[in-house]
Amino acid sequence: MVYNPTIHIVDDDRAILDSVTLLLTAEGLRVRTYESAQNFLEAVRQSDSGCVVTDVRMPEISGLDLLMALKKQRVSMPVIVMTAHGDIPLAVAAMRQGAVDFFEKPFDGDLLLAAIRSALRREDPRDAAMGAIEERLATLSKREREVLTGLLKGQPNKLIAHELGISARTVEVHRANVMAKMRAGSLSELVKMALAVQRDDSRASDSNIIG
Repeated sequence: MVYNPTIHIVDDDRAILDSVTLLLTAEGLRVRTYESAQNFLEAVRQSDSGCVVTDVRMPEISGLDLLMALKKQRVSMPVIVMTAHGDIPLAVAAMRQGAVDFFEKPFDGDLLLAAIRSALRREDPRDAAMGAIEERLATLSKREREVLTGLLKGQPNKLIAHELGISARTVEVHRANVMAKMRAGSLSELVKMALAVQRDDSRASDSNIIG
């Protein structure tokens, strides 16, 4: 683990800052909070260690803009993003920009802690879990992959059905099959797995995340 790391929390919601700070400090982690991305960018240094937990929707500088700014400043700390319900497309965009994980608000504290500890071990090599995910993806049929691509775009079942020329009920069946084959407990978990494989595969197409 990174030596004496600091968890940098960026959110314009003071209640979120307070609750996450309480959670992390109770686990013995060092925390610094920032009520805007601008404040964080002014304070962060290339040599800082730890990880960043940031909201996606913020005034002036969004979480996506923050990710790009950190790249320009050559700050290498891993970034975890927080999103409101329904912001799956934003979470996808954030992970494409380099975020290592995302959580929908309200989130489970234990899962957030696990993600942070995983981020602090980011130098660890690719493990067997990634291989297992790739094997599960390989079991999907062509239609199931098409449905998964639609889900990763944040499309509702009806829109996926319209684009594929099938019924919404058929999309629901394929979606259930995808969740079962991927062993995903939620849509968020499914998105994380698919995007983790995409980041590992430099040949992945932007137009079809799993194609």
